Amino acid sequence: MRIAVISDIHGNLMALEAVLSDLASRGVDATINLGDCVAGPLWPRETFELLADLGIPTVRGNHDRWIVDRPDAQMPPAGLFARQALTEAQRATLHALPATLQFTPDILAVHGTPADDSAYLLEEMTEDGRLAPARRALLAERLGEAAASPVVLCGHSHRQAVVTGPGGGMILNPGSVGCPVFADSPAAAGLEHRSPHARYAVLTRHNGRWGAELLALEYDWDAAARRANELGWPRWARALATGSVE
Repeated sequence: MRIAVISDIHGNLMALEAVLSDLASRGVDATINLGDCVAGPLWPRETFELLADLGIPTVRGNHDRWIVDRPDAQMPPAGLFARQALTEAQRATLHALPATLQFTPDILAVHGTPADDSAYLLEEMTEDGRLAPARRALLAERLGEAAASPVVLCGHSHRQAVVTGPGGGMILNPGSVGCPVFADSPAAAGLEHRSPHARYAVLTRHNGRWGAELLALEYDWDAAARRANELGWPRWARALATGSVE
């Protein structure tokens, strides 16, 4: 069994199309999306429409929830851009996505942690605003009963990682398809160096064990950056073109 895992598209239609083209050549049996689909100053409606046509099983991310739950004054600017680009019905569809998804008996899919879509699973924030690998005890606490799952899929941090969890199962973060750094975040400037590649993963079961391929694809990120600049989002443009807001 081969399963493509995508996450954190953030309205980057060009990056999503590159990933879809690549995974079509890899003989995957299914694809799952871990959420945060459209929040970004690029192509939110077009991204929503493509995902709707594909019908990929999708977990609700925190930005997919906020697009209905939060008042305008509490929305990140990029989330407000997406809210205004989508119809009320499209926003409701995002909000109605499941918070967690038992994709197969072996695979639990979440956006952040099993209990909180706004919390990191594999990372913790340091005092100087960087993301560091989560301590083992903290990871066990965040997983709770999900520690017994053979595979847990998570997103939210935009950092690719494969970890053996405290229960012995695999935890996989496929990275972000279209947003190496969420430029609206106050923490963006303190993050480690990243790259502008479109990232996803392929989960494979072979001889009773799960493995993963972590993929980083080239696409025309300069064109995505131009789109952000043309719409008046220079900080996002820099993040898309370089992987950094600095």
